[in-house]
Amino acid sequence: MSSASILHVDMDAFFASVAEHDNPELKGKAVVIGMGARGVVSAANYEARKFGIHSAMPVSRARRLAPHAIFLPVDMPRYQEVSSHVMEIFESFTPWIEPISLDEAFLDVSGVQRLIGSPREIAIKIRAKVEAQEGITCSVGIAPSKFIAKLASEACKPNGMLEITADRILTFLHPLPIQAMWGVGPKTAQTLERLGLRTIEDIAHLPPATLIRALGQANGASLYELAWGRDYRDVTPHDAEKSISAAETFAQDLDNPSEILTEFLRLTERVSARLRDKDLFSKTISIKVRFADFSTLNRSKTLALPIDGTHEIYEVVKKLYLALHVDRARMRLVGVSLENLSTGAPEQMILGERESGWRQADGAIDRARARFGAGSVRPARLIKPGKEDG
Repeated sequence: MSSASILHVDMDAFFASVAEHDNPELKGKAVVIGMGARGVVSAANYEARKFGIHSAMPVSRARRLAPHAIFLPVDMPRYQEVSSHVMEIFESFTPWIEPISLDEAFLDVSGVQRLIGSPREIAIKIRAKVEAQEGITCSVGIAPSKFIAKLASEACKPNGMLEITADRILTFLHPLPIQAMWGVGPKTAQTLERLGLRTIEDIAHLPPATLIRALGQANGASLYELAWGRDYRDVTPHDAEKSISAAETFAQDLDNPSEILTEFLRLTERVSARLRDKDLFSKTISIKVRFADFSTLNRSKTLALPIDGTHEIYEVVKKLYLALHVDRARMRLVGVSLENLSTGAPEQMILGERESGWRQADGAIDRARARFGAGSVRPARLIKPGKEDG
């Protein structure tokens, strides 16, 4: 069994937490996401759960259980936006990310420990950065496998962290009820209970042939392996990328154009490095700005030829921002997105001496980062005494 280097990160009551972050007056109140006489509950915060409210419950029943609760409509675009920001935070720690849904993902941190720290230290940093940037908490399970990491995050919710090392797997796993197992729904649970099985340890000590006769070859064999903590599946990143983006929510609103352009440069450097790392080029460059009143503007430019250079991309980003004519407007967030992605260098690209120099510089920076870590090289404009890029 490998070392505990897989993280399962699960945002706590994600939809409701986003609503609470956007509306601080909701803090401490029972919040239910879902409306309409025939609607169902999409999510509920922990205050609402105290009254027995849970997802997939009819909204009408939830209102009877907690008539004082605050019921809000589903705001999927907002949840997707926050989720993309959180996934970007994950990507700042490791490229090996397997999103499961908007609010959870597996991360393999085995290849970045020398640069960033132990899995536990990485989990602490991730939780702190998610809360600082997005205002939501998350629970993290750390284990040698996806299965155990997932169970660990469930066990430490909400707002917790639990590491299960290889020597503790069975001690942690075996006392759990059979319903905690992957693949054990109500019907399978009934079958197992008829066999007198109540805990995962009961499954582990049942002869495999008996389990296979009851559940079939695939399910029976899989449950038996999992009951002994054996799960050899890798963290599998999604293959196709439709866009590469990064956004930053400021600790305090910014209104200085120079400072805002510095943040745009920081984000451009981040997304362009990821673009080149994946051997991709972008033809459409987009920016996003969110003002202090939460109003948002998006602007984009589609180029004649795709590009991948930090300097080239930043020049487009800078022009898009300056074209907004929003000098001294207070901003709480800016973002950069690279879209219309393609592989391979454009055949018609002819680089002048200056562009060739920038491209060589990008290559040298990328090689240095690959050897010494993501924060080892950066534009001089981004270096501030006593301040590191988060």
